[in-house]
Amino acid sequence: MKLTSPRTFLPGTGMRKYHTTGLLRTLSSRPSHSIVSSTSVSIPGNKYMRSPVSGVNSFNHPTFTTKRFASMKALVYQSQGKVALEDRPRPTLQSSTDAIVKLKHTTICGTDLHIIKGDVPTAIPGRILGHEGVGTVEEIGTSVTSVKPGDTVLISCITACGGCSYCRREMSSHCTSGGWILGHTIDGTQAEYVRIPHAASSLYKLPSTVSLSDAVMLSDAMPTGLECGTLNGKVKPGSSVVVIGAGAVGMSVMMTSMLYSPALLVVVDLDDTRLAMARSFGAHETVNGKNQTEAVEKLMKLTDGQGFDAVIEAVGVPGTFQLCQDLVAPGGVIANVGVHGKKVDLHLEKLWDRNISITTRLVDAVTTPMLLKLFKAGKLDLSKLSTHQFSFGECEKAYDVFGAAAQHNAMKVLINM
Repeated sequence: MKLTSPRTFLPGTGMRKYHTTGLLRTLSSRPSHSIVSSTSVSIPGNKYMRSPVSGVNSFNHPTFTTKRFASMKALVYQSQGKVALEDRPRPTLQSSTDAIVKLKHTTICGTDLHIIKGDVPTAIPGRILGHEGVGTVEEIGTSVTSVKPGDTVLISCITACGGCSYCRREMSSHCTSGGWILGHTIDGTQAEYVRIPHAASSLYKLPSTVSLSDAVMLSDAMPTGLECGTLNGKVKPGSSVVVIGAGAVGMSVMMTSMLYSPALLVVVDLDDTRLAMARSFGAHETVNGKNQTEAVEKLMKLTDGQGFDAVIEAVGVPGTFQLCQDLVAPGGVIANVGVHGKKVDLHLEKLWDRNISITTRLVDAVTTPMLLKLFKAGKLDLSKLSTHQFSFGECEKAYDVFGAAAQHNAMKVLINM
């Protein structure tokens, strides 16, 4: 997800919607593995159950497991412009492929702000927000073998079944039973507990040697920057790259572009504080884009008038898309990362003969395993992306700060459980 415009046109209306119903859920005679307390119940005369003692079909009194009802705190989208902490039932397993995760850290995305503004009609009031996080596996369905209770895991922003035609094409953002559903069409990660469908391909085990608060940046921001920006922009050794927008995703584009050794890496933004941060992250040059005409002159001068091989748009407004068209070199790529809520002009009368490419993409999180390896190896310093931290009880304050990010010099806002 990006820190930009609404995602009203993302695949979602055709997604399977999951609903947690009932205060008590009866599990089968093959109970899920769990470290949550349970109650044994005996039912006489059920010949179809296996004896808990002998393991063979029996008319004895079999035992199965039920969950004790429990509540949790959750950050809920109540109505347009309003969120609040509420007591909610803890999620329960609804499929053998589910897992329940107890959150340790979560964060806020620009998409969450758009939901609150009412820009995402598929996210209804009453929804628990959030699609990023790190936590501990509390419970798993009977089909889940990749993680076990007690494991520390990274939660992907994209839920992937791993078997549909889109997942097999590495387009899990369009998964027929997943995609961007957390905090959107099912309850999300800004809660003490969350249910993760398709846990085997949507959770990643984390070693004890890494910073869990830093690892949250691998849920969404870093894979978005790499896939939608760096890879779609075809950044390669010796190329010239300009990133338009120095928010968390723009910074992630810059950081992942550096993995491919461009000869020139420039960041453009309207905020001098963010530009200074970009330089501290490793940008070769930064340009303030308040005066777009002057900015274009400065940027073109950096390339001796040729333009940039990769122009990466990470804002999502018409003006920045126009700037990209002004800066792209013949044979170059405009990689659109920002989500555009308004139409933009495409000047084919100027671009038709320049051999350029324009790419779009919704993050698929297929690069998460690679990014996780780099992070574990110490090749990615993600600590700078998180500028503010709050306790879970301060969620509403965290939203106030993130919603006025420029005023507070905020990048990513971390929420600790």
